[in-house]
Amino acid sequence: MGRYETPSSEPATAEEVGGGGVMAVVDGGRYCYREEKHLTVQKASLFSPGDSYFVYEDKPDNKGELLFRVDSYSPDPIHRSRHELVLMDPNGHCLLTLRRRRPSLHNRWEGFLGEGTDGGKPVFTVRRGSIIGQLFFMEVHRHEAYGPAEYQVEGSFTQRRCMVYETGAEDDLGAVVAEVRRKVDPSTGVVLGRDVFGLTVRPGFDASLAMGLVLVLDQICGDDYEDVWVPDAEGGGGGGGEGKSS
Repeated sequence: MGRYETPSSEPATAEEVGGGGVMAVVDGGRYCYREEKHLTVQKASLFSPGDSYFVYEDKPDNKGELLFRVDSYSPDPIHRSRHELVLMDPNGHCLLTLRRRRPSLHNRWEGFLGEGTDGGKPVFTVRRGSIIGQLFFMEVHRHEAYGPAEYQVEGSFTQRRCMVYETGAEDDLGAVVAEVRRKVDPSTGVVLGRDVFGLTVRPGFDASLAMGLVLVLDQICGDDYEDVWVPDAEGGGGGGGEGKSS
């Protein structure tokens, strides 16, 4: 995937994302950036049984700017958190609607532009690679001139340590386009719980698409916890192991 060489905090323009090298899904590239974006995802169980999410853009002054928010959405409140979610901007404008496809052996989810799914075609789908394990595949349906793009999730989302890779024609892993990692309290060095974690989005990849994928992974994986501490790939480990966290 092509990357911009000039750093900028501004979203890429529609002209810049018009080529096949940049993955733009929402609003003509509004959430495709020239530079790497570091986000903090906060999950809050405000209304039982659904969950709400708040996504902040990390800033040098530690004053995060709200980028996305998520509310569960369904006429049936008992099933809303498991079958349909809406990704919104800070003003409540609907960017993506995520719905679980039923029946589906591999927990297939579909993402639609805007609010609602009736009559529309999904812009991306996510499925589990097998009934067990945490291998996931995402297919993004771009403009017909480019054809679908495929991605693979490697690692453990439950542990909040996984990467999203481009995949080639032979299913070879390509560039990393997004990464989920544990957050560490900078003042204490303590690893935070699973309800607060980091999402890094590489240049040129739609941050709203990355967040849509995260929401689907969270719904599929649920609260299953692998009670094995996995150190960082860099060998740091973020201040030591951690027991089960809510």
